[in-house]
Formats: sequence, C-alpha cells, structure tokens
Amino acid sequence: LAGPPVNTITLYLFGQISTKLLQETLPVWLGMNAAVRATVRVGIYTGAKVYFVHEGYQGLVDGGDNIKLATWESVSMMLQLGGTVIGSARCMDFRAREGRMKAALNLVKLGITNLCVIGGDGSLTGANQFRKEWATLLVDLVKAGKITDDEARKSCHLNIVGMVGSIDNDFCGTDMTIGTDSALHRIIEVVDAITTTAQSHQRTFILEVMGRHCGYLALVTALACGADWVFIPEMPPDDGWEGHLCRRLADQRARGSRLNVIIVAEGAMDRAGNPISSEDIKKLVEKNLGFDTRTTVLGHVQRGGTPSAFDRILGSRMGVEAVMALLEATPETPACVVSLSGNQAVRLPLMECVQVTKDVTTAMAEKRWEDAIKLRGKSFENNWNTYKMLAHINPPDTKSNINVAIVNIGAPCAGMNAAVRSAVRIGIIQGHNMLAVHDGFEGLAQGKIEPITWTGVSGWTGKGGSELGTKRVLPSEYIEEISLTIAKFNIHSLVIIGGFEAYMGGLELVQGRDKYEELCIPMVVIPATVSNNVPGSDFSIGADTALNTITSTCDRIKQSAAGTKRRVFIIETAGGYCGYLATMAGLAAGADAAYIYEDKFGIRDLEMNVEHLVQKMKTDVKRGLILRNENCNANYTTDFIFALYSEEGKGIFDCRKNVLGHMQQGGTPTPFDRNFGTKMGSKAVLWITEKLKEVYRHGRIFANTPDSACVLGMKKRALTFQPLAELKEQTDFVHRIPKTSWWLKLRPIMKILAKYNISLDTSEHAHMEHVIKKRVSMPAPIGAAHQIVMKNTCTSQIV
Repeated sequence: LAGPPVNTITLYLFGQISTKLLQETLPVWLGMNAAVRATVRVGIYTGAKVYFVHEGYQGLVDGGDNIKLATWESVSMMLQLGGTVIGSARCMDFRAREGRMKAALNLVKLGITNLCVIGGDGSLTGANQFRKEWATLLVDLVKAGKITDDEARKSCHLNIVGMVGSIDNDFCGTDMTIGTDSALHRIIEVVDAITTTAQSHQRTFILEVMGRHCGYLALVTALACGADWVFIPEMPPDDGWEGHLCRRLADQRARGSRLNVIIVAEGAMDRAGNPISSEDIKKLVEKNLGFDTRTTVLGHVQRGGTPSAFDRILGSRMGVEAVMALLEATPETPACVVSLSGNQAVRLPLMECVQVTKDVTTAMAEKRWEDAIKLRGKSFENNWNTYKMLAHINPPDTKSNINVAIVNIGAPCAGMNAAVRSAVRIGIIQGHNMLAVHDGFEGLAQGKIEPITWTGVSGWTGKGGSELGTKRVLPSEYIEEISLTIAKFNIHSLVIIGGFEAYMGGLELVQGRDKYEELCIPMVVIPATVSNNVPGSDFSIGADTALNTITSTCDRIKQSAAGTKRRVFIIETAGGYCGYLATMAGLAAGADAAYIYEDKFGIRDLEMNVEHLVQKMKTDVKRGLILRNENCNANYTTDFIFALYSEEGKGIFDCRKNVLGHMQQGGTPTPFDRNFGTKMGSKAVLWITEKLKEVYRHGRIFANTPDSACVLGMKKRALTFQPLAELKEQTDFVHRIPKTSWWLKLRPIMKILAKYNISLDTSEHAHMEHVIKKRVSMPAPIGAAHQIVMKNTCTSQIV
C-alpha cells in the first residue's frame, strides 16, 4: 500500500434498526466475526491501530471502556463462532442529535475519522446521516468548548464503508449478505429432518421461515428442497390461490408423492395485502383435502449455530475490501458498501443501495409485483423464474419427439442429483422425452438407458452422491459403441454432469464427430466435482459441500489443539492437483498455511512456516493448522511434512496428521449446491431446447459447429456457455486443472490473516459501481448499532 502511514483504525459493527422494537436486543448474523477478524488483522497489517466499540451505537455514545484497542490475538478462534463477540444493542440515544454529538466527541478524542459498518439498511443509513452532519457536529463541539480547533481540523472529515449483515438477504446491490448462507444451512437441516417423518406418515408440512419484507430465504429453501409451494411477500399468489394450492397438492399425491412441503415467509400476504400465515394454510389443507398437516415455525434457530464456509469467506473478503476502501477514500468519496456480485467483490454507493431497497418496499405497497422481483436483483429474479418453471408449469399434453439423455461422469459429489432432477423436469415441461444413462460412458456404450419420469426424480435435491451411478471411464475406448447406442435410442442431445472426466469426455465425443455422424448432436457439460477443476467455470457443483465438510472438521481439530496447547495439525485435502479446497478451507478455518500445486513452494518455505509456528507458540495462541492439497508436491508428501514439523518442533510443539479422504465426497448437499445444481440443470436443458431448433435441418438434427458442444459455467457474474473446443487453450491437461484460477488471488489474504509479512497486490481491487442511474433523495432514518470504526486523519489520504 502506497501513501502516508495510517495512525488508527477503529471498527464498529452496527446492527439492524426496527422502529417498532427499539428496546430489544439487536439481531446478529453468522459470519459477522469473520468480517471483524479480517478487518482487524488487515488494519493492523497496514500499520493502523484498530479499536472495537462494544454494544454498537450505544457503546459509541457512552465511550469509555466500550471502546477498546483490538489486538491480533483478540480475534483468534472467532471464525467458527456465531453471533458477534463484541456485542450489539439498539440505541435510542443515537437517534437524537445530542447522542450523535457524544459519539462524535468520543471519535474526535481518539482521532477516529473512518467507520466500517456492519448492519442492515437502517444502520447503514444512520451511519451515512452521521457522516453528513459530521462537520456541523464538530462546529457545535468547538462552540461548547469540548474540542479544540486543532482537534476539529485533524478530524475534519468522516469516511464510511459498509458491510451488509442480514440473514434475510434483503439489501439490494449484493447477491448475498453476511449470514444468509448460514441461515439457509439451519433451515435445510430442519427441512431434511422433517422430510423423513413426513414421508413415513404421508403428511403435509408447512414451514415458516424468516423474511418479513424479503422472501429470499423462503424462495431458495423452496428450490433447495423441491417444495410444492412457496409464499413470498414480493409476489403474492393470484386470487383464488386456495383452490390452485389444493389442486397442486392433490395432484402430487396422485402422482405417488408421499409428502407435501410448503414454505412460507413470515411476511407472506395475498394480493389485497392480508397476511397469510402457516396456520391459515394448515386449516385450508385440512378442511379441503383432509391431509394430515403439521406446521413448524423455525424462528430464531435460523440466526444461531456455526457460520458456513461461504459466510466465513464472504465476511473475510468483505473485511479486507472494506479496509482497502477506507484507505483509498477521499473527502469526495461517497459512503459505500462492499458487496458480492457473482464471485467478484464490488463497491457500491451506500445510499443508492438503500434507495433501491426502499423502492422494493414501495413497489410492493403499490402492488407492482413484477417490479419488486426485478428490483431485488438478477439473482433473486433467476431464482423466482426457476421456481415457477419447476413448481407451477404443468407438462404439456403434446410431445416434442425429442429424446434428451442425461449421464453422470467421474467421481460422485453432492448436488449431482439436484442437477439431474432439474434437467429432467425442465425437459419434461419442454415436452421432451428424458432418458437416464446409468454408470457413465460405459453404461452409455452398453445401452444402460431407461426413460426417467417426473416422479422418478422426486426427493433427489437432498440426496448426496449419484443416483444414476457414475464411472471415470472416458468414451474414447467405447466411441463406436456409443455412436450405435445413440442411434438405437434415437438420442437427440446429451447432458453430461461431472468433473474433469466429463469435460474430457465431451472433448472426445466432439472429436469423434468427424468419424461418427451420430455424435453430431447438441451436448452440454455441467461441472460437478469437489475438486472445482473444470475449465470454463469458477465454481463446480459439489465443491461447496466438500468445503463445508473440511471446514467443520478443521473446527473440531482446532478445538482439540486449543485444549491440549502447543499442537500443530496437518490436514490433507482432496482436489487432485487443484488447490481450491485447500485454499478456501484455509481461509474459512483460519489455517496457518495451505500447500497447493499452483503456488510452488520449497524447503525454504517449509522452514519459514515452521519458524512462524515456533513464534506463534510464544503468544497466547498455542496451536497450528496446516492444510496440504493431496497432489501439491510429489516429494513433500503429507508424511514428509508431518515428519519435518515434528522434528523441527521438538520441545516447542507436537504434531498430528489427518487425511480426510473420501468423506469429502459424501454427505447431503449444502443449500448452495442444491440451488446451484437446480439452476444449472434448468439452464442446460433450456439451452439445448433452443440449440435443437437451430440445428434442425432437412428433417433431421445435425450439430457439428463448436458452439453446439459447450461447458455451462459460472464466470464472474453470470452463467455462460463456452464451446469445449475453445476451452482447450485454457487447460493444463497433464495436471487436470485450468491454466488460470480466480481464487489464487485470495491466497495473499489467507497468508496476511495468518500473520505472514507479505505484500498485498491491490491492483485489482473493486472500483465504485452504481446500482441506479438517477439518485433519489429520501429522508434518512437513523439506525441502531453494532459497530467497527477505522481511524485516519483527513490529511492522510491513500490513493
């Protein structure tokens, strides 16, 4: 970082504001502590002093012992903790100018001129209001003789950056707010548990989840569990919904389903604005259908528990970006929020985001439902459209006479079945005949193919592994048999779901088109592998589930190490030559080092890491965690590293090792993998449907152009189709990885948070973007608080 040294950074966390419940304790969100930890440590890394303000805005107003210096060790063992370790409280005093003047006095006396705010739109709006009146507050403090002219001059400007914490994901401008993914984990755990009893007793279950003004949790839960109906405030059901709901539930039972699941957001209402409660729906179902019906209101269980790996990484990335934004701020820089768009960190003007969030509420009040959905953002809109197709569109009476085959390739992973289910049902909705291929390309060659129906994939979203069966065999040795099978079953297109073998298999089928005309059909590869090593996609189905498995294991191991003291654990992760799991788990679990193939290391690096741990054992944090990707180095094996650390740490620390193995491929899919798989399967079949129209010529299907065989992947901010042939240039075939990977840029963050003295490349930091073209002036309510504040004098501007 270039520029003058920064003297002090103080961090405040702000909680959500509710004008109705001002005396209540503020809600807190899982993942907050990761943001606190990252902001503190990166602030210290830049040479700043970092302060906590305990109990939010109340602590800011009261000052004294509520504002304490944060140290590197003070944020250790925080990543796995829910809630917030520095407290949160609503504050009536800060809503009055007198209270804000007290807060300004406390900041000026400590020389604090930067605030990093974690909270909802009310708290962020309150911080912005505080910033806008900062100059006049200083004038009043000088007049009252509470600060000197020199103190006022040194604190002449207040910079603000926000991070959004809300399990409802109700803040416009970001794909995910801190805490949302963890809340979905809690909800899906309950849904999975309820599903088993519901199937046993043939019951209808109605689950009410949080979301007074935003239906994100309800909507994604409905997608992730394959719910029969979802009620959200942004899109109330049409008039006469009662009859439609009962017909749908009865139809599902007639198709052989043993259970019904209905998801209700707590703010659900009808078109007239009347509330729709879970009890109302229960009475309706029991009266009209006579089904055995139960309701479950999840309540505050959604706020508790351990943060997910996604929330830890999100909080850490946002914390780092917040520090960068403050260090680069000038008096002309508007207050901003750091947020997530796809896998990219972005900065957005705070009040633009707040305005769009309020516009959603206005749209709902004016019954502009479609506008409300669009204002929530592209991610929300895509979720809604996918849900509508899967839950509210009946299969057509007429068929397209198109046969679409689905095959799983490579190692099994969580989320594969969600993609298959979505692809099958969207295909049936399009009028296609869907065919299931068992046991990979080998099964395709041997004709292990059968029709798969709507009910045949019921309940698949929550199942791990591969229901179709999968093998690593590539098609090259069966290419002639595969072509004959395609002709025999009259297969018109192929959906290939799997990892690097699926990608390689797709390439081999494309190469075989020159010899076998039967292979001239549209093909799409959906990446699904724990290794996340498929070129053309930043994420693969299954990687999030594996990452959470590794992270939870590391939490238990760290707890053991903390109890025994002076112990270092060496953990081997999966991934082949791809270091994604080791790197991201290192960031999520707070590892001291993560060895991967892409980031070369030698004996000098190992020596430095051992010395780092030796020094760490002299502090209050007497434990260590080292991750090693299974193929990071042929010579520096897990056993070698274990032996090296054990020898060099004699008398200082002892070592243990753990090879996680195939447990990383198992388990039920996380909400992310269920939702991601569902959307990928849906988009793949819709693409195939359009591609078939393009390649239908002279009464037959003939597809031999590069764009007729693609990988469907998430690239930065969107799902894109990229021709297999074009991706060859981007592939390291020897090591089965892409030549470039976006997540490698996160490795310096992991090392800095582990207290390594390295340089941080800020050349690709997020730039300020916009969410609306025209600013709308609105009165700004003052928020309550749970805070992180940063300090700098207005003469120390870093560019």
